[in-house]
Amino acid sequence: MATLKFLGADRTVTGSKHLIRSGDSRILIDCGLYQGLKALRLMNWEPFPVSGRDLTSIIFTHAHIDHTGYLPCMVKAGFSSPIYATPPTCDLAKIMLPDSGRLQEEEARYANKKGVTKHKPALALYTEEDAEKSLPLLSPVPYDKPFNVSNGVDIVFRQAGHILGSALVQMNIREGEAVKKVLFTGDLGRLGTPILPDPAIVEDADYIVLESTYGNRLHGNTDRKAALCAVVRESLKKGGVLVIPAFAVERTQELLYILYLLNANNDIPRAPVYIDSPMAVKVTSLFSKYKDIYDEEAKELLKSDEHILDSINMHFCRTVDESKELNNRKGPMIIISASGMATGGRVLHHLMKRLPEKNDTVLLVGYQAAGTRGRSLQDGAKKLRIFGENVPVNARVATLDGFSSHADYSEIIAWVEKCRFAPKKVFLVHGEPDAQKSLQEKLEAKFGWDIHAPAYGEEVDLP
Repeated sequence: MATLKFLGADRTVTGSKHLIRSGDSRILIDCGLYQGLKALRLMNWEPFPVSGRDLTSIIFTHAHIDHTGYLPCMVKAGFSSPIYATPPTCDLAKIMLPDSGRLQEEEARYANKKGVTKHKPALALYTEEDAEKSLPLLSPVPYDKPFNVSNGVDIVFRQAGHILGSALVQMNIREGEAVKKVLFTGDLGRLGTPILPDPAIVEDADYIVLESTYGNRLHGNTDRKAALCAVVRESLKKGGVLVIPAFAVERTQELLYILYLLNANNDIPRAPVYIDSPMAVKVTSLFSKYKDIYDEEAKELLKSDEHILDSINMHFCRTVDESKELNNRKGPMIIISASGMATGGRVLHHLMKRLPEKNDTVLLVGYQAAGTRGRSLQDGAKKLRIFGENVPVNARVATLDGFSSHADYSEIIAWVEKCRFAPKKVFLVHGEPDAQKSLQEKLEAKFGWDIHAPAYGEEVDLP
């Protein structure tokens, strides 16, 4: 009998790993890194309960590090089988995994230099070189094309609408005459997100492994385009510099797309837009490579203009010198730079320069976690600690909600209603306990399903 074992993102939102066993097959769906709280991060160092040598394959739902970032550890532990993902996910992983290794090496060097470590010396969980060694195992498979991953197990990737390349994984497990249909949502995207299509409609599933990140929250009815327009207008009217800390994957490209639309309609003054993040520059190039999977609105725009993400007033900073030069420029202009919560990266240099200026603006888009600089700014901090200095906050700080790439509970329910499946059981993962409990109650009340939030290490039969 096939079994499903939960080995990550169980009653928490990171470290996604789910193991399917059927006959001789051992298939891991996602291979994510734990992030956030120290107690979770320490789990990355624990021996994985399944030997990498025993796995017959790994499936990626999408490229975010909490779904892919443990892969170099698995490869170091002996994994050498194929990793299946959509072509954009494979390309994104080739950018993001080495970057993850590089960041860990930098953190270890910093800890050793400052002596802020209990370990002598502090080590990286894996290195950039380790990550590079895992990349040849990536095997791209297009959307909507059924393929065999091992004896008796077939997979189809469907559009998930979360980030570029994200996929729902439909798995058919054949045991004798019976076929068991298991659906892994990965991270489910929002309805009406710019550029990407909505999540695909799935007609049938016996078991569903469903994300629940926003199981107790609504994003609200914020018109992202109108809200961004208002902030840009006010900032540029003052002749100021608008600094937007933004994640390099998806958030930056969404902002560029909306800015393009605002410029095309003459809704905002024409001003230079600088994208100052090496990863964001690479990822934006990938968006141009995969225009065939855009939504209908974006495809229609492409018929008249191929440069919806790299128009004439958008400039990509590829070198450190280009980044530094921005701080010698005066407004009006817009700088989009990573990281999204101002925890590190080039954006810190721009914040040091612009926060003291009363005519400049810092715009926070998306969730700002507790303990981050972004959260401090959002909470009204009068000064911000950056590179050992207390930087005064005289600039305007604005926040725009509605930019999350996760479906909220109303969008999850709306997607489920369109799918019309009647699963035997639903497993809630990738959510905190309160969010899971809330979503469970809503789904049970509306559909009468059997729903369970599994604990780490729990294994269930799939009869």
